Amino acid sequence: MLSRTADHLFWMSRYTERAENTARMLDVNYQTSLLPQSAQAAQMGWQGLLSISELLPAYQAKHGEISPGAVMEFMVVDPGNPSSIVSCLQAARENARAVRGTLTTEVWETQNQTWLELGRRIGAQEHLRDPGQFFEWVKFRSHLSRGVTVGTMLMDEALYFMRLGTFLERADNTARLLDVKFNALKSEYHGAVAGDGSQGADGEDYDFYQWSAILRSVSAFEIYRKVYRNVIQPERVAELLILRSDMPRSLHASVAEVVGNLAMVAGDSAQETRRRAGRLLAELQYGKIDEILATGLHAYLTQFLDRVNELGVRISRDFLVPA
Repeated sequence: MLSRTADHLFWMSRYTERAENTARMLDVNYQTSLLPQSAQAAQMGWQGLLSISELLPAYQAKHGEISPGAVMEFMVVDPGNPSSIVSCLQAARENARAVRGTLTTEVWETQNQTWLELGRRIGAQEHLRDPGQFFEWVKFRSHLSRGVTVGTMLMDEALYFMRLGTFLERADNTARLLDVKFNALKSEYHGAVAGDGSQGADGEDYDFYQWSAILRSVSAFEIYRKVYRNVIQPERVAELLILRSDMPRSLHASVAEVVGNLAMVAGDSAQETRRRAGRLLAELQYGKIDEILATGLHAYLTQFLDRVNELGVRISRDFLVPA
């Protein structure tokens, strides 16, 4: 496959996944902001959302003070923010248009219709009138895109590069979300995380809703209940989102997909990339959450993000950069 074509397919899927991830974070943060809490706690929630995407400096340069309305505008409709929902879905559509002949009609029409419908919804200000419904629509269109891709595309290199983009982006986002949210809650409510019983009933309720929000942001709340069958515990949340291979948005499941799809496209020139991806997967397969927490979750996730970003660079160099 031509490297330019592979590049468009890779980034089409990556931007679609990024739009969904942005919608997930905004939706959960919006719902959480409706809970009784101090103004400082609410502001920290919106600040954390910007920190996850490393957009806090860009936001402050444009808007200054953090406010819910300004953050929503910045993350939903700002064309100057490359991670806003509008920017991501536009980039996904443009990448799809560039390789229209490689895609099935169903895949192209799904991407194109998403972009056209987005314009109508933004014009009607649905993201302001009913943010929850708007974010559900973005997630639904991403689900539809993946389903149509798997259901109609030939199982060849085109599909494998699209899957690579999806799961690299997913691994990156889940790690960022867990890192920022885990550390924010641990620092604010250290007593509850340490289990010393120093927190009152109100703090315990707040803690429950915050951890629930993290799980809901990756569609894992029901899965947690099914797997662990007990109250939400921070270390179990971390285990579910890092090490569980049967959790669709976990680091383990995402990296396993990257390794599998790499194996389908990699030749001799990409053996080092495959080796690094395989080593990362092996560490997730045989890792224990107690060991990860003992050495420091933040340090672990920071290293994981560095390695995922390095994999992305290596994949671009091996396959995607046009000659």
